[in-house]
Amino acid sequence: MSGWTALLVPVLLLLTALAGMARGVDVYRTLGTGAEEGLRVLLGILPPLIALMTAISMLRASGFLDWLGTALAPALTWLGLPPETVGLMLVRPMSGSGALGLGAELMEQYGPDSLVGRTAAVMLGSSETTFYTIGVYFGAVGIRKTRYAVPAALCGDLAGFLAAAWAVRWLFGYG
Repeated sequence: MSGWTALLVPVLLLLTALAGMARGVDVYRTLGTGAEEGLRVLLGILPPLIALMTAISMLRASGFLDWLGTALAPALTWLGLPPETVGLMLVRPMSGSGALGLGAELMEQYGPDSLVGRTAAVMLGSSETTFYTIGVYFGAVGIRKTRYAVPAALCGDLAGFLAAAWAVRWLFGYG
């Protein structure tokens, strides 16, 4: 950053503190309360997040995701999805960083301009880390029963994966 842009964040923080003081708000206490609430939320989501990342690493290291891609290849090919992306489709709803890692591996192995690489890139942008998002947002407001949110979100992810594969084939002339 250069010039005035380097001062943007400190100036905004100062203006916020001054506005709070002008309204009679105990800015220091409010900051402490907000930090405390943030730590409570972090402690609530950290254990499941660690368990999720561990499970994903174990599935990748065991070769299960590769085996699953081979087993589902006929159905995925019929749907227009490259079988090599099965791991990405399983991991993306659970972990954004895990999905980025798998996407990078796919692009390194097949090339970023290949059908697999382009499809993986579009899949990453057209889907959500469903379980993480539901866990964070529902947990933050105390919702315990997600009812139809998970199935609906997973249907949305599947629609995003299919649309990504079809769009790449249509826009880049594959198959």
